[in-house]
Amino acid sequence: MNSLDWAVLIGYFGVMIAIGLWSHKRVDDVSDFFTAGGRMPWWLSGISHHMSGYSAVMFTGYAGISYQYGITSFVTWSLPIAIGIGIGAKLFAPRLNRMRSRLRVSSPLEYLKDRYNLPTQQALAWSGLLLKIVDVGAKWAAIATLLSVFTGVTLTQGILITGIITAVYCTVGGLWADALTELGQFIIQLIAGVAMLVAAMAKLGGFSALWTIWDKLPSGHSDPTAGPYTVTFLLAYLFIKTFEYNGGMWNQAQRYMATDSARSATRSAQLSAVLWIVWPTVLFFPMWCAPLLVHAQKPDASDSYALMTESLLPHGLLGLVVVGFFSHTMAMCSSDANAISAVFTRDIVPVISKAARSWNSRTGLLAARISTLSFLALSMALATQINSPTFKDIITVVIKWVAGLMGPIAIPFMLGLLRSFRKSGPTAALVSWAAGLLAFFFTNYHLDGSTNTDVALEWQVSLPLAISLVLYILIGFIRPEDTPERDAIIAKINSDGEGPGTGPDAAAATVPAPGAPGDEKVLGHEGAGS
Repeated sequence: MNSLDWAVLIGYFGVMIAIGLWSHKRVDDVSDFFTAGGRMPWWLSGISHHMSGYSAVMFTGYAGISYQYGITSFVTWSLPIAIGIGIGAKLFAPRLNRMRSRLRVSSPLEYLKDRYNLPTQQALAWSGLLLKIVDVGAKWAAIATLLSVFTGVTLTQGILITGIITAVYCTVGGLWADALTELGQFIIQLIAGVAMLVAAMAKLGGFSALWTIWDKLPSGHSDPTAGPYTVTFLLAYLFIKTFEYNGGMWNQAQRYMATDSARSATRSAQLSAVLWIVWPTVLFFPMWCAPLLVHAQKPDASDSYALMTESLLPHGLLGLVVVGFFSHTMAMCSSDANAISAVFTRDIVPVISKAARSWNSRTGLLAARISTLSFLALSMALATQINSPTFKDIITVVIKWVAGLMGPIAIPFMLGLLRSFRKSGPTAALVSWAAGLLAFFFTNYHLDGSTNTDVALEWQVSLPLAISLVLYILIGFIRPEDTPERDAIIAKINSDGEGPGTGPDAAAATVPAPGAPGDEKVLGHEGAGS
């Protein structure tokens, strides 16, 4: 990178901070901070939903998979995500929106206190919070790895640079800042991605490279499944991503909650699904061609895209592509930080602190910002350990840990929204959660903590979710725990039409402070002893 590239990068950081400061004017309370007050347009929500599902792992870990195995990177990653979001457009998106507007919540997990009970809510909240610290730590490590290739800064310096910039805009502007910066990041990535595609095709003979390069690539590069990414892995990943990208990882749920109606949430999901089919093919094509253009230095080929960028693009455009790397990671990390802050301040703190149950709007908003900063700091600290023996490497964390552990946390949360599972209560939720976590441990590790190498990757990531799903359903039949109160909550989320208390006119009243008079049955923050 030269001075022109640095100017582009610094200009990008400046724009992100400016958007955050502008968004600050739109944040008056926790409803605005966590759910944009229920006023976000469906198209902005859809773009934000799409962008918050990416990170620099796309340009490191998945670039390595593309380099080694070819198009399986698309078939076994972005395609199942697109299909899963398409399924959730009707199944989950409208219900998550009604959950905000009709139950008057701002955190995805607030409804769990009344849908199940307090222990269930706390188990899912704490385990999900710890998982997201690891997940976001992997994202920081990925972008720092790319930054070191281009600039020579150390891993720790790269993590600090990206983390501090992200902390400024997402802490000041909340979900509005996240969504608006993600819109800007999408435009930047559009320009950078197309530039990289054109540069790669020009190097390989022009537009005809789209169909002429395949017989020149390594054998099996055009196979839809290859290596450890088998058909079984594909089906398992579709299963997992249907839950994860429809709200199981919480930040995606917030995008649906932020729209003004259930119909808008559905349209938001449909837009995101289309983008997940179209846009990754633009990004992946140069990665598939990489063996013809560069020689990767790392064993996992995670440096292939960075090397290719340096060799193909002139200065200025090189800086823009580096900005594209940042844009995806910062979009995902900031959205995760906002979601975790919502869960922490709305679901965890009021249970462990009596004072939190009487916070006013100003105090609650301050707590939200402090918890956002705290989460970012913890994930940045963990990022420096991602390549340690415990976590192995970036792609292992993202694929194995996140995919494997997300399911047990998501099952009670997501299926609890559906009328078909109304008989599954606290026992089903807690047993399925605990069994799923144990299944993850025993498929990945021995009792002494050493890694279990006898279980295939597809089973390592899918068995925890499958076991949680079976137990959640089975226990619901064997030990039904439906009550009139729980049925009433499910009915509000599942009823047709928009109903009372929805839309932008009701946004200002959607989120009372924790413990406010009259909200006991709505939010369930009466206290741990209730």
